Amino acid sequence: MSPDVNLLKSALGEEKADIGFLNGILFNPFTCEWLKLDFYVKDGIIVGLADNEESGSGLGNTGEDENKSGAGSGSAEDKGADNSESGYSAEKYIDLKGMRVIPGLIDSHVHIESSLLTPFEYGRLVIPHGTTAVIADPHEIANVAGIEGINFMIHDSEKTPLALYYMAPGCVPATPMDKAGAELDYEALKELSASKSIIGLGEMMNFPGVIFGDAEVQKKLGIFDIIDGHSPQLSGKELNAYISQGIESDHECTRKEEALEKLRKGMYIYLREGSTEKNLAELAGIVNCHNSHRCSLCTDDRHADMLYNDGHIDDCIRKAISAGILPETAIKMATLSPAERFGLKDRGALSPGRRADFCTLADSEEFRVQDTYIAGVKFSGSQREEKVSFNSVFNAGILTEDDLNISGRGNARIIGINSGQIITDLIVEEIDSSTIPDIDRDIIKAVVCNRYRAAGCGVGLINGLRIREGAVCASISHDSHNIVAAGASDADIVRAVNLVRDSSGGMAAVCGDESFILPLDIGGIMSSGSYTEVIEGLKKLEEITEKTGSVKDPLYHIHNVR
Repeated sequence: MSPDVNLLKSALGEEKADIGFLNGILFNPFTCEWLKLDFYVKDGIIVGLADNEESGSGLGNTGEDENKSGAGSGSAEDKGADNSESGYSAEKYIDLKGMRVIPGLIDSHVHIESSLLTPFEYGRLVIPHGTTAVIADPHEIANVAGIEGINFMIHDSEKTPLALYYMAPGCVPATPMDKAGAELDYEALKELSASKSIIGLGEMMNFPGVIFGDAEVQKKLGIFDIIDGHSPQLSGKELNAYISQGIESDHECTRKEEALEKLRKGMYIYLREGSTEKNLAELAGIVNCHNSHRCSLCTDDRHADMLYNDGHIDDCIRKAISAGILPETAIKMATLSPAERFGLKDRGALSPGRRADFCTLADSEEFRVQDTYIAGVKFSGSQREEKVSFNSVFNAGILTEDDLNISGRGNARIIGINSGQIITDLIVEEIDSSTIPDIDRDIIKAVVCNRYRAAGCGVGLINGLRIREGAVCASISHDSHNIVAAGASDADIVRAVNLVRDSSGGMAAVCGDESFILPLDIGGIMSSGSYTEVIEGLKKLEEITEKTGSVKDPLYHIHNVR
């Protein structure tokens, strides 16, 4: 928010605003109250608010006919020209007819790549749900393609009215042990910090490096003023040390006690509700009217089908209310709280000098968004003018059944999947390799194949997927995005992996004679297709994975197998 002399005369009522929005019931996140107000917009900025208790109901312009001027007694044009009630007038009016109006919703932490969509398509999908801004960490594409991948995201973001603020990925690769497609060192992050699209340092996943004073980590932390954290289950002295280095937030809390400790020690807490990270209900109890300015909502990783079927931050608000958070508090957590955390002074509220980004509610009880406005203009959809493309390295070798051989007998370390969570368990059980897969005990093989060079694959054991036949495979695996697969037989695993390899990236499922792959031609983690095409592909994958007998969304659970 910066001074603009061109707004002054409209703000003083001396010149007409561009648009007057009448008869709305506006949510004020500063005071958490609903007010009957008209508001006036000039150049996409709110310049005036006026009590609408006296506003007439017989307006010529309505939300359904917003581009026509009113005429005759009691019309919007007459009211504006008269200028006697509110002191404001406008070139045109939109009658909100008593609808509830809230500021545009903000996602405080998201990896857009996890939607499987480009930023443009992501915007098309989430804007109708009331989202007008997101804080995005392009950590996934950065692991695949470094600065080139980040620049692709920034460039594609320019084509959508959704405001995308990027955090520079602070840990690429995620750990020194990882072998990703790129590395972002201090010099690379320093280069990124010069971009107007970058507003801070993304989640600092290398918390051991922070705590033990790693020199490279220290240099990275010194570049940015705004720093997001990533410290699952960190507590006590180690958490104190982590916070002492300027790290201000966490979105990885899975227990109320963990979130409360971090909140008390000065961290911002983002309550997360993604496709496989469902923590909102557990954490809702920490939020109250005294600390909601330090709490916000995020999706982290939410896939296109969930965005389409359930929603985005609007869905998080509904879940927050269901979990006991007051509606007004939940809305504040999705608007003003993230805006203030990230210094977005022109967003987060419907007040003078801020952008006219807002949404109307069709059903305030169920919190259903009717329309979304960006800079005072109703979003009615957008179409890509040209096909997008992005080439990245995909040099995985051909997999054979011989590559999957394991031998021996004894105690084995097994990855335990937790449905609805990204945290896995370490399970130790006695295993005879000749009995694997052990369908009755739900122990099957999982493999990770290097996608950046033909360097073989790692073979392990996994529990919790409940796959009884067939296999699943994806070129999405956090955080280096190598090829990961799991299945009930070596032959099925090989079949699924080679489907993904031959497509240079994608998500695949096989069962019996059936197979399907959703190609991910943007870095092996996103599709260049429309969100409707991606959702249709996900439906086809689900049809096959259901036949394998697996848990819901097994492809998303194997993303966290390393």
